[in-house]
Amino acid sequence: MRRWIEPQEVHVPQALQSAVGGHPLVAQTLVRRGLTEPDAARSFLHPDFYQPAPASDLPNLIRATERLERAITQGEEICVWGDFDVDGQTATTLLWSTLRELGASVRYHIPVRATESHGVNLPVLRKLIADGVRLFLTCDTGITAHEAVRYAQEAGIDIIITDHHDLPESLPDAWAVVNPKMLARGHPLRELPGVGCAYKLVEELYERGGRPGDATQYLDLVALGIVADVAVQTGDTRYLLQRGLGALRQARRSGLQAVMEKAEVNPARLTEEHIGYYLAPRLNALGRLANANSAVELLTTDDPSRAWILAVELEGLNARRKLLSDQVFEAAVEQVERDPSLVAGGALVLSHPAWPPGVVGIVASRLVERYGLPTVLIAEPAGELARGSARSVPGCNITAAISAHAEMLEGFGGHPMAAGLAMEASRIAEFRRALGGTVSEMLKGIEDGMGLPIAAYVPLSELSLDLVEQLERLAPFGPGNPSPTLATKDLHLVGQSGVGRKGEHLQLLVEDGMGRQAKVIWWQGVNWSLPEGRFDLAYVVRASDYHGQPEVQIEWVDARPVVTEVVTAVVAPGVDVVDYRARPNARQLLEQLRSQDGLQVWAEAGAKTEVGGLYRDELEPSKKLAIWTTPPYSTELREALRKVSPETVYVFGINPGLDRPQRFLERLSGLIKRALTASEGRVTLEMLAAATGHRESAVRLGL
Repeated sequence: MRRWIEPQEVHVPQALQSAVGGHPLVAQTLVRRGLTEPDAARSFLHPDFYQPAPASDLPNLIRATERLERAITQGEEICVWGDFDVDGQTATTLLWSTLRELGASVRYHIPVRATESHGVNLPVLRKLIADGVRLFLTCDTGITAHEAVRYAQEAGIDIIITDHHDLPESLPDAWAVVNPKMLARGHPLRELPGVGCAYKLVEELYERGGRPGDATQYLDLVALGIVADVAVQTGDTRYLLQRGLGALRQARRSGLQAVMEKAEVNPARLTEEHIGYYLAPRLNALGRLANANSAVELLTTDDPSRAWILAVELEGLNARRKLLSDQVFEAAVEQVERDPSLVAGGALVLSHPAWPPGVVGIVASRLVERYGLPTVLIAEPAGELARGSARSVPGCNITAAISAHAEMLEGFGGHPMAAGLAMEASRIAEFRRALGGTVSEMLKGIEDGMGLPIAAYVPLSELSLDLVEQLERLAPFGPGNPSPTLATKDLHLVGQSGVGRKGEHLQLLVEDGMGRQAKVIWWQGVNWSLPEGRFDLAYVVRASDYHGQPEVQIEWVDARPVVTEVVTAVVAPGVDVVDYRARPNARQLLEQLRSQDGLQVWAEAGAKTEVGGLYRDELEPSKKLAIWTTPPYSTELREALRKVSPETVYVFGINPGLDRPQRFLERLSGLIKRALTASEGRVTLEMLAAATGHRESAVRLGL
């Protein structure tokens, strides 16, 4: 359970509400996200009102454009060098198609993951130069290609780098380096992915060629890359995605038509969710398990028959990708279960000789969801460098954390939330310890998951397609613009069933106090405990067209027990129960209550020291009891109330913040060490349970 951030009242200017219209929650969400002016809100909601930044704002873009124009005029052989993920595939397709249309002599090369890995591979570069290439144009790669650039320069060959990955300490001495990360924070172009950077270059080429607007034919490719690369949706990135989704719904490319048909995606109703969960995984399967160069053919062919053949091949690769991902995931979980200390070190770093390098990134993302830790999964084939993929959590720049230990690595690169690395297998254990320490320092003081902001409490009776359609005006959703999280109070579970190929998801039926019921889908929920008794549910809503029938789809985000109901059920008759859980000024309220005679504060884990409370074994009879932290279970609550016998109970229900395995084990380990040094090793299960805010059975398992 995460710490819920209760919805705060916001002042919505009348001018903003009038400009936005519709459900008040839309305008409230805009205000919470810093959009208080009508013009800013309109440009956020409607791309027609947005003024995109000029391509020339990107440093060195004009120099790159001029060099490409010279190469086209002089008939120099150009090679577009891409990357094998969807961002790289779409950027390669976009640049190759544009240059070919402008009359260039151009070819493309996307590295094969199994033999070349990321970046500009020197042996392949030599071969292409020997084959007549006189200008290289990279996309979604190259920002750390110092050696390749030096070799090309010595051979009299120019390289233009377009990339978006984090900048190294020194840039390659290329003809031009175009990277949005060179812009100031807050610039509308700064969050562009590789295909977005390539698009701005193409936009300038067409503009200078007297064909303004022709670049828009590639907006569908830009949308694919933005979502697949999990780019932050702000400024021009959001604008290009909005426009690109509109283009994708037209499905003009034969290859994408075929892929959508195989994936059972209705183009007319396509959203960013369909890209993320259906289209991107299929395209990524090419780069992960085969040769991503065929993606360019898929995305450019005009032959429906050829498109269908390629889409069928893609479907087979995607099925294999799912199988391998499941196998690696199960093996990774088994490693953690055998050695729980792996999740007690700040970051989860796992490795295995048999893991396919192409799927470790996918599995790392799943492990982040399961354990709440920055995760690095490493494939270590015998006789070769070990190569891994990292995924992170909010508040931890995983690339920066990895770079702090560059001396242990043969190479690395990435973004704040994802990275790749290569190293000698013999250094994995050392790297695990070092990275764990760095990540722990980064996350120090950051609350679990940084809290879960609740946009509004909504009764089940008000969940309708109309509400969903209103909220979807804020779409597309993703990093920088998350879907609003709603919540409904006081539900109980009526039924459950497993869904998915392996029953890994849960279809739940919940009911409120009025007898209204609703279906809830909990993705990957099979490994989590279901709430007992009554609970509050946090969720997001979407419109589903399952079997062609539009309906509201409720997706589980989090749940918390209805503490006041449990308290009321176990207190003696006549005891007053006061619910302070939803109050924003909880600490201030507690201090006001302290002025009253006979008040005890029950607070566990680290909260005991913070608020000057008492552990469960320290409670004594008293007229008033403030329950500051959420009790671990009704048994502990009942025992505490029996000991105190209060006349009034104040329920705050603050999450102790030790639900994640890493935090729980870190706290438990620290308590044991302290007991060994300060208490001569004498400590009880009850003391440890209170100091962690858990049940004694959980402490026993942790030990």
